[in-house]
Amino acid sequence: MASILSLATRAMFANYAQLQTTSNNIANANTPGYTRQQVELATAGGQSTGGGFFGRGVDVATVTRVTNSFLTREASLSKSLAARDATRLEQLQRLEQSFTPGEAGLGYAAGQMLNAFVDVANRPQDTSARQVVLARAEELASRFRAAGEQLDALQTGVTQDLKNSVAELNAMARAVADINRQIAGTQGTGHTPNDLLDQRDLLISKISDIVQVTTVSAGDGSVSVFLGGGQRLVLGGEALNLRVVADEYDPAKVRLAIDEAGGARLLPAQALAGGKVAGLLTFQNEDLADARAMLGQLASAMAGAVNQQQSFGLDLRNPPGSGAPLFAVGAPVALPAATNARTGAGAFVSSVSLTVADSRQLVASDYELRSDPSTPGQYLVTRLSDGLVRSAVSGDTLDGFTINIPAPAPAATDRFLLRPVSQAVQGMQRVLDDPQGIAAASPVAATVGTANTGTASVGSLGVVSAALNPALTANIAFTDDSGNYSWELRDASNALVGSGTGVWSAGSPIALNGFELNLNGVPRSGDALQVAPTAFPAANNGNALSLLALRDADIVGRELLGGGGFVPGETITGAYARAMADIGVRVQSAQASSDISTAVATNAEAARAGVAGVNLDEEAARLIQFQQGYQAAAKVLQVAQSVFETLLAAGGR
Repeated sequence: MASILSLATRAMFANYAQLQTTSNNIANANTPGYTRQQVELATAGGQSTGGGFFGRGVDVATVTRVTNSFLTREASLSKSLAARDATRLEQLQRLEQSFTPGEAGLGYAAGQMLNAFVDVANRPQDTSARQVVLARAEELASRFRAAGEQLDALQTGVTQDLKNSVAELNAMARAVADINRQIAGTQGTGHTPNDLLDQRDLLISKISDIVQVTTVSAGDGSVSVFLGGGQRLVLGGEALNLRVVADEYDPAKVRLAIDEAGGARLLPAQALAGGKVAGLLTFQNEDLADARAMLGQLASAMAGAVNQQQSFGLDLRNPPGSGAPLFAVGAPVALPAATNARTGAGAFVSSVSLTVADSRQLVASDYELRSDPSTPGQYLVTRLSDGLVRSAVSGDTLDGFTINIPAPAPAATDRFLLRPVSQAVQGMQRVLDDPQGIAAASPVAATVGTANTGTASVGSLGVVSAALNPALTANIAFTDDSGNYSWELRDASNALVGSGTGVWSAGSPIALNGFELNLNGVPRSGDALQVAPTAFPAANNGNALSLLALRDADIVGRELLGGGGFVPGETITGAYARAMADIGVRVQSAQASSDISTAVATNAEAARAGVAGVNLDEEAARLIQFQQGYQAAAKVLQVAQSVFETLLAAGGR
């Protein structure tokens, strides 16, 4: 009789445990991080009798979580990648707003500024036309500065987001370490602390939103957490501290470091494969840096071309002088690495400086300079936009800028970040305030001989080189109808200072003494042309026409050759359109990546939740099942009691 009572009691307890666990599942159906639990039952074993082995009922072994480690790991990984892509997309969409299209854009402002030279060319002495040029120049410089300020604001936002994310990450890592200690303390009980395991999994899932991690379980129930590159973050009950530090070159940029016994150690950005932090660092190091370089290239090319052409002309001063610069831009800089050798006073031992040699050849990129270990006195310059490495010495010109390395020479381990264009936008401004300073006149003027028999006339005359000597007169005489000509240069005293021959063909200019003369029509044998110093600069518009021609000139670098060469070939408006297209393509690519990774993460989470999540319909069905089991066990107990009473009654007779 005792056996039946024991069987019934065990069955009731088992079903009650099932009911209690199912009720707990229903209660926590919407609790973040909760994993469905189930009761593990085990038979109590049989009792040997002369008639065989009779079962002794059921035991409640423990309560476990219903989880799948593979699905949990996949959900965490895909969630981390989705967070990276979504973060980068968000930042790129903000960056795209700095490249405004249409009339509010830089390309339109640049075109309007150069178009203003039409009125100056038509009325060289008109002060109001010159004022319009200055106003348009101020508007263009203002838009460049505004774009630069927007990029600075984006950098500030990235830095703050990284600091907030790292602070949150450190707090969660410490919480994981604390839970590890609590879980390890439960070892020996034979049961798993399910709620603590849920809390730890939820924390690790949230950490995956910030940075991609992997986990390794230990024998004491604790879990070690490692960053994507294998760097430990949590080891048992100890958590390391991450922090945001200034970039080794540029204090405005930041990097991630981890505190270890020997001090802070920088983490390679590429090691952080996923998470919000990886998205922010990718945006900062690639997209934002490229955008700054593209805008800087545009500002440098525009300012350089206009200022150079200004210097070729004559202004309205009395006496006329060469035109002063119209724009100023931020100077190129060479930033030493924080690890470079220093003096006892803390200053860097060696320095590097840059100067712009040709603004038309500048490239939208930063560079890294380091010593060449195989050749003393020689340096390796890496173009960061495409990884091209070239050798250079002090005084060499690469991609339109010259590298100057004064003594003492950098140490073998010294490195420098070269920025020929990236700082240009912040310092762009109009520096010419006097409208009389616009150099509309050309220092030389061309005339055709009165006795010419051909149809040749002056199409355009432009100064193209600072080597022009405006005091010389060039006499050009065609020797036949095939375009062959002879030329001579004479000074103010009519003394011959140079002579030679050349061949003219339709569409090609006659280049002498730093000018280019384009002809309309066809010259004949015996025809003569003369390029002489301008007699009346106030009425001359030659240089205004050359400034206007910059609107359609290829003043911005377009292509890079494999050997590091350069192919000019884009107008300022075309280059800005290309920059907008580049950012637009990045946004579209990031959108596609984000859509795909989000879909993968959603599916992975659904698969995990399908196993570990609470399904209320299933739990309701289990409630009925366990209720019926409990009632059946109670019926067994009732039957046992009735039998027992019957036996007692029979014994009393």
